[in-house]
Amino acid sequence: MAIRDRVVLADEDDVWRKHIAAVLTKAGFLVIGEASDGITALKIVRARQPELVVADVALPGMSGLELARIIYEDRIAPVVLTANTWQQDVLEKAKEVRAFGFLVKPVDEAILLPAVDIALAQYHEVQRLQNEVRRLKEALETRKVVERAKGILMETLGLTETEAYRRIQKQSMNRRLSMRAVAEAIILAHGVGEKK
Repeated sequence: MAIRDRVVLADEDDVWRKHIAAVLTKAGFLVIGEASDGITALKIVRARQPELVVADVALPGMSGLELARIIYEDRIAPVVLTANTWQQDVLEKAKEVRAFGFLVKPVDEAILLPAVDIALAQYHEVQRLQNEVRRLKEALETRKVVERAKGILMETLGLTETEAYRRIQKQSMNRRLSMRAVAEAIILAHGVGEKK
């Protein structure tokens, strides 16, 4: 069986951790770290960069909720939280810290594995969407810079919009630079020229 994803487990209860480690290992996951407190768990997660973290809400030192919040903000991995009892306020806090799952103990294979698979799928989708947003923002910024540079060329050299665009494009190819880099150089040169 191929190894699926690397997992870190965090729970004060050693017996429970060993049980979950056995379930995940049987399903093809690789448990790369275990911790009995939140601070140790965070150190392991940052050092080993797992694809998944399963943590108890009530970890000593640093709660599982705080651990989940930090891991989410650092964009390391999805966190599936576990708890001994179900409480609405804890569930609300789990949502706030962007946990990708919440399970009430006892947790067996039939409950854990689907929750883990869904958490991983949702996390990958969130990452894909974040990357797409970043790419679109970058494209928009590039377009704004190129438009500004075209305007400068049209104004200073009397070029048409098409001619100004082609000039930036040609410089980009000749210098093996991105169109954004060429456009930024035009804007910078125009700004320096203006100040004289």
